[in-house]
Amino acid sequence: MLVKLDIIKRIVCAKAQQVNKMWDNLLNNIINEHASKSAAEHKSEDNDFTDVLLSIQQEYKLTGDHIKAQLEIMFEAGTDTTFIVLEYAMVQLMQNPHLMKKLQAEVRSTIPKGKEMVTEDDLNSLAYLKAVIKETLRLHMPGPLLVPHLSMADCNIKGYMIPSGIRVIVNSWALARDPSSWEHADEFMPERFMECGSAAAMDYKGNDFLYLPFGTGRRICPGINFAIATIEIMLANLMYHFNWKLPMELMEGGIDMTEVFGMTVHRKEKLLLVPVVPHD
Repeated sequence: MLVKLDIIKRIVCAKAQQVNKMWDNLLNNIINEHASKSAAEHKSEDNDFTDVLLSIQQEYKLTGDHIKAQLEIMFEAGTDTTFIVLEYAMVQLMQNPHLMKKLQAEVRSTIPKGKEMVTEDDLNSLAYLKAVIKETLRLHMPGPLLVPHLSMADCNIKGYMIPSGIRVIVNSWALARDPSSWEHADEFMPERFMECGSAAAMDYKGNDFLYLPFGTGRRICPGINFAIATIEIMLANLMYHFNWKLPMELMEGGIDMTEVFGMTVHRKEKLLLVPVVPHD
C-alpha cells in the first residue's frame, strides 16, 4: 500500500512540475514578446495588462517572477468567474427580451455608429449596462459563500451567540435574495440599481452587507475594477454588434437553469446562442 502511494505521489509531483514548466514558458514568452516591442510600436490606448506591468517595473522594482505571478492570477482567478457572470447576464437578457432591447438601445445610441469596438472610454455613458451587470451579480454571484473569517471575540448578533475562535462563513447569496430586504428579490430588475432605484447607492466595495458579490473587508477581491471593466466591455460589444436568438433545438424547452457547485457556482450546461447581425 505504501509503495503504491509513493508511486502515485511521484506521478502527481511529476505532472505538477510539467504543468508548472508549461505555465512558466508561456508567461515568459508573453512577457518577452511585449518587452521586445520598441517604444514606437506602443500606443497607450493599445496597451494591455502586461504592458502596464512592464511600464512600472522599474518604479516598483518588480521582478520577472512578480509580473508572472500577476499574470497567472489573472488567468486562474479571473477567467472563469468573469465568463460565468457574462454568461448569466446573457441568460437573463434572453429570458427578458424587453430588457435586452432596452440595453441594446442604450449601447447603440451612445456608441458612434460604425465604431469597430466598444472600449473602456465609452463605459461611463452606459448606466443601464452597469445596472444589468450589478443585478446579474446580485442573483448569480460566482462565489456565493465568502472567504471564511475567524471571530476574534465573543459577540452576540440579534440574540445569536458567536464564541471567540469560531470560523464564520457569510452566505452572500442569501443576503442578496432576502425578500425582506429586496423588492421582488427573485426577479431580474436592473432598474433597482439605476438612479432613484431602491439600490442605487450600492456599489461593489462591500459597504452594504446586503450586496457583497466581491466580499468585504481586507479579503475583498483585489481584482474588482479589472473584472467589472472586462465584463462591461464584453457585454457592451455583444449588445452593440449583434441581436441574439436561441438555436432551434432550444426554442421549445428554453434555457436550462440547472446549476452545479464547485469552486464556483455555474450553469450545468453551456449557453448556446445564435448571433444575428442587425440590419439598420
